[in-house]
Amino acid sequence: MGRAFDSFVVFAEMRTGSNFLEANLNAFEGIQCHGEAFNPHFIGYPNNKPILGVDLDTRDKDPARLLDAIRGTTDVLSGFRFFHDHDPRVFDKIIEDTRCAKIVLTRNPVESYVSWKIAQATGQWKLTDIKAHKAAQAQFDSDEFAAHLDALQQFQVTLLNRLQTSGQVAFYLAYEDLQSVEVMNGLARYLGVDETLEGLDKKLKKQNPNPISAKVSNYDEMLAALARMDRFDLTRTPNFEPRRGPNVPSYVAAAESALLYLPLKSGPLEQVTAWMAALDGVNLEDLRTKLTQKDLRRWKRRHPGHRSFTVLRHPVARAHDAFCRHIVHTGAGSFVHLRNTMIRRYKMPLPPDGPDAGYDKDAHRAAFAAFLTFLKGNLSGQTAIRVDNAWCTQAQALTGFGDLALPDRLIREEDMAVELAELATIVGAPDAPALPEAVPDQPITLAEIYDERIEDLAAEAYQRDYVTFGFGRWA
Repeated sequence: MGRAFDSFVVFAEMRTGSNFLEANLNAFEGIQCHGEAFNPHFIGYPNNKPILGVDLDTRDKDPARLLDAIRGTTDVLSGFRFFHDHDPRVFDKIIEDTRCAKIVLTRNPVESYVSWKIAQATGQWKLTDIKAHKAAQAQFDSDEFAAHLDALQQFQVTLLNRLQTSGQVAFYLAYEDLQSVEVMNGLARYLGVDETLEGLDKKLKKQNPNPISAKVSNYDEMLAALARMDRFDLTRTPNFEPRRGPNVPSYVAAAESALLYLPLKSGPLEQVTAWMAALDGVNLEDLRTKLTQKDLRRWKRRHPGHRSFTVLRHPVARAHDAFCRHIVHTGAGSFVHLRNTMIRRYKMPLPPDGPDAGYDKDAHRAAFAAFLTFLKGNLSGQTAIRVDNAWCTQAQALTGFGDLALPDRLIREEDMAVELAELATIVGAPDAPALPEAVPDQPITLAEIYDERIEDLAAEAYQRDYVTFGFGRWA
């Protein structure tokens, strides 16, 4: 009889034990795992060696070429590891392929986050000899962890739903299962490989065996942050709860007034929150943020007559904000890995170490134009890089809000002064403060580089937002 599967995929994430799982899969003569075959920053492994004759350039232009090569092996069952931020063009192809075996590897997200922070601090991502071990403590960042958890939850929910609707069954593994040779042999049987291992791979060593309390420098602060979350869902697999599309922790509730702001990333967040703080005569720190759904429901019950709102920004201005915050520079807030990939793979003319004395308006205009050209392909699913919330369409972001509740009012950025004052009056605060001045984009403002070509490129990339919201030209 022929084998049940033509290929396999390991759905995992960083620091979940996927390297160890791959090492044990490759210990079977009939199985070959080809690393992170669709990582947007490299192919397979950081050395970028071709996989089955397919190199990085070929894969980026046509990922189906590599998929077909993996499916086409006959001497062994071939597969690869796939993380939530790998090439999105590949996900639909593999999830719909019933001849592709699905393996889902998960780990307690707090543990994987702490392990990731330690690896970042030490630069050590694998350990084969305890003599080479590098020690460090992680610094827990609640906002960063919330983003980490949200990304995992959304991907796990999508994965589970697609498996259910297509009638497929996956082989689920927890991080702790990787230490069982019996489980590894069971996985081989699931894949249709008639072999057994006598023992597990001994090359890779667990890097941080201490209790988590010893691995986190601000452990008490971490406990306080986690206490606000529903910890019992953190390790539930495969169905993470709560199932939410809207990013509730990003919502901002006024300190006293019955106003709730649902921010769209790369929008006028600082300007709006400063106005909300001034409305109640408080500091920014007094605004309610990082809400859970339970917190949100409680806030709504305590504020009858509440109003929620979001602010729409012109697509070209929003793209420029995202570009300046996350792509141009290399400091805090920069998407360093994505930036490097944009330079290397998409020939984006960015200054390697960030803007310097020679970075002028012409250089900024050229770099931003290249970014807008990239966005057209990225938003159309034609690149290997994720569509980040910082530059996704506002129409799509609002659809996510709709999974919980749409805002009462959509305010255009240019109308904020008038409409925020109206909202203040509605909730019983007629003496609304003036809207603070916006902080200009750095290092160069949009007004200094805007021209017809910039507008045309933005309109091509964000056609959905232009049509949905009726945006005209920015100028």
